Amino acid sequence: MTDTASTPAWTLKPGEKMARRDLHTTYGGRTQGGIGPSAKSPHVFVFTDPVAGEKHGYYDDWMPDGLFHYSGEGQYGDQRMISGNASILNHQAEGRALRVFQGARGIVTYLGEFVVDQDDPWYEADAPETNGGPLRKVIVFRLKPVDAAPQSPGTRLGRLLDSKPNLVDELPLERNESEKTFVNPNREPYQAERKEARLVADLADHLKGKGHRPHRHRLLPPGESRPLFTDLYVPELGLLIEAKGSVTRENIRMALGQLADYGRFVEHTTRAILLPSRPRQDLLSLAESQGCAVVWPAGKGYDSTLLELPL
Repeated sequence: MTDTASTPAWTLKPGEKMARRDLHTTYGGRTQGGIGPSAKSPHVFVFTDPVAGEKHGYYDDWMPDGLFHYSGEGQYGDQRMISGNASILNHQAEGRALRVFQGARGIVTYLGEFVVDQDDPWYEADAPETNGGPLRKVIVFRLKPVDAAPQSPGTRLGRLLDSKPNLVDELPLERNESEKTFVNPNREPYQAERKEARLVADLADHLKGKGHRPHRHRLLPPGESRPLFTDLYVPELGLLIEAKGSVTRENIRMALGQLADYGRFVEHTTRAILLPSRPRQDLLSLAESQGCAVVWPAGKGYDSTLLELPL
């Protein structure tokens, strides 16, 4: 229950600015954090910083559906529908207005009143834990404006979705986008990832020298909010390739899963794992059991477990 007897009426209009401390002094709510339900007034305050958030895989901004997408709270582990997250989801049932602000501290800009979309209130996405931790599930709310006009998407993800990408789009090898670009853009590539990029570039150059036209794919599976990217595709060979920078069981298992995922959308005849060297026999057997070839550099060319593969 909120005590509204002595609370001033809401007068702030979209686009107006206010010091966050003054906002809370007048209307209550948490003075820190992104979500602040008030016990003093019938409001839930939401604060967002799209520029800072995008660096960490959060895309709090207008999206092509005309709604404002907002990532829930919870810095570690999978986010749950409790505390501030529950206050957003249930704001109408509790008789609270949802007020969204741009900025998290100091002077904040009022974006307007919103309501959670009744047909599709929220979805799940992947994002890293705070301070570059492992990926986990985050809650993303879909907020419908009440007194504000929808804006054009400003984030990289929003602009991509606004371009209406196909389920499968071809990408030139020079486009260095990856799943990390959208899910964890602030993280520096691991050494193994840099090795993968070098392996892919070297094999692509080798294939071009043989007259092939290798490229990549960007995939956007139905219902997903983040794109996927293949490492390499050779159309003349129907060859779908996933590269790994080290020869370990973990990497072989991961590559098999990724190829199975990508292979649902990319027409191909052969799947292959590109590695820096020949793996031990049991890992070769593992790949073979899943109908997957293995490719590795050998001398001035490449060897493969698939003898008929013309590399």
